[in-house]
Amino acid sequence: MTRQVPNSQRGAAILTAMLTVVLVASLASATLWQQWRSVEVEAAQRGRTQSAWILTGAQDWARLILREDARKGGADHLAEPWAVPLEEARLSTFLAADRTNAQTSDDTEEAFLSGHIIDLQSRLNVTNLVQDGKIHEPSQLAFSRLFELLNLPANELAALTDTLLRAQVASPTPGVAASTSSLSDAPLLPRDTDQLAWAGLSPGTLAAVRPFITLLPVRTPVNMNTASAEVIYACVPAFDQANAQALVQARNITHLATLAEAAKAGRNEAAQFDGNQHSVASRFFEVQGNLRVGQTVVQEQSVVQRDGLTVKTLWRQRGVAQAQPPLQ
Repeated sequence: MTRQVPNSQRGAAILTAMLTVVLVASLASATLWQQWRSVEVEAAQRGRTQSAWILTGAQDWARLILREDARKGGADHLAEPWAVPLEEARLSTFLAADRTNAQTSDDTEEAFLSGHIIDLQSRLNVTNLVQDGKIHEPSQLAFSRLFELLNLPANELAALTDTLLRAQVASPTPGVAASTSSLSDAPLLPRDTDQLAWAGLSPGTLAAVRPFITLLPVRTPVNMNTASAEVIYACVPAFDQANAQALVQARNITHLATLAEAAKAGRNEAAQFDGNQHSVASRFFEVQGNLRVGQTVVQEQSVVQRDGLTVKTLWRQRGVAQAQPPLQ
């Protein structure tokens, strides 16, 4: 005789089977997600490591170019190899000299490298504003002329100078103790141009003046071969804007080998050039490198100091940004 299974028991068995299937599927999905996550994390870490090494190599390449330029000696100008920007190029072109035997991965085929070197002595150095605990009048005049040219508020320049003055007074030379009163409310010396926002400059003023200023650890003169017309006008009191433009046009044809040629190039024989404020050579440079992989761009910026054949990195920073879509 066949025993009939009650409908309630048959339904419970089906429900149990369905729950088991759901549980197994959930566990399988969780396992697959964990594996996918591990693969993605490993790929991201590998990408960051590879990007860091590639950009470090690009920086070493830039330092080599600057060192070879120093070996030749003479003035630093915009017709030299270091001043030629590296337009975006496929990374694989740098990895293999023989294209017929080149073995490149998909990662290198889709990676693009670009960069350029900027002469930081083509800009006014904020450090020049204060010297030995006092305001340096020629440098203050240069910044005043720049602010006037850019139609920026003079009171912000005064606030910046006062901040730098108080910060330097509170930062004595090694071996000399500072008074407690001078340290109690003294600001810290800024380390880069971004920090000038809390040293007296508003965000709008900082954005307007950023292409024309820099912040270096020591006092530096302005290189007449690489400075913009705005900077030249600001740092040469006898020049008007026409003189500055004339100097730029003349030096673009033939670079200035000495400061004695600058007055003639600017069509103002009365202009005086001081070796402490003006030069035709440079020691400080900024190296910028960009590595684009897909929609992600890894950017590295570093400041290097060149003394003879020694080129050392003072600081570097790296960041990630989204690639800009191409123009239609």
